[in-house]
Amino acid sequence: MQRTSFRGFFRIGPVLPAAAVASVVLATAASAAVPADVAHGVPAGARTPSARGCAVVYFDLGETLVHTAADSGISYLPGAAAYLRALRERHIKVGLITNVPSSWGKTDAERAAALKKAVDGAWKGPVPFAWKDFGDRILTPRTEAERKPAAVLWKRARAAAHGCRLVYQGETAEETYVAASLGYVAYRVGGPFRPAYLPVRVIECLADGSGRRA
Repeated sequence: MQRTSFRGFFRIGPVLPAAAVASVVLATAASAAVPADVAHGVPAGARTPSARGCAVVYFDLGETLVHTAADSGISYLPGAAAYLRALRERHIKVGLITNVPSSWGKTDAERAAALKKAVDGAWKGPVPFAWKDFGDRILTPRTEAERKPAAVLWKRARAAAHGCRLVYQGETAEETYVAASLGYVAYRVGGPFRPAYLPVRVIECLADGSGRRA
């Protein structure tokens, strides 16, 4: 499989200018907006799983959690494996909202299986990708018209949230803007002078305010 086409499965158009970076919006009782460079100062607010509300953290895949090297090998981006492990330890569910060819299957499950095969076949990292963490929360386009940045996949994830707070983390401003417009707490990864990913303690605070108990 050619490198150029393989990378295209996980990415969308050009990254917007740095000035268009989406800030983190923390919806509190007062619906206050908190910039990304302030978010890491939010109190931990840790709770036991039984006392905590719920949040689901969706990610883009390529250049958000994994990197495709020049030789088409794929591995975790720095800090991604540890971040997923931290979410797992706190019983925070995760999912993927990612573009793959709609021809990869008739159902989400079929397309997810094809995605796993493609990623695992090119995997170069010492630790396998944590597919089990994502369960059936791997959303992919049913048609080419549903490809991001179309809003369809985010809407499908929202419909299945059952009252949980939704977070989306990706590497492009365009995608984070769309997610934020649909009510997600959106965080653009890879930016300078801020955490690589939305701090776990912020997600715990969001879960606490979800209105639903786990």
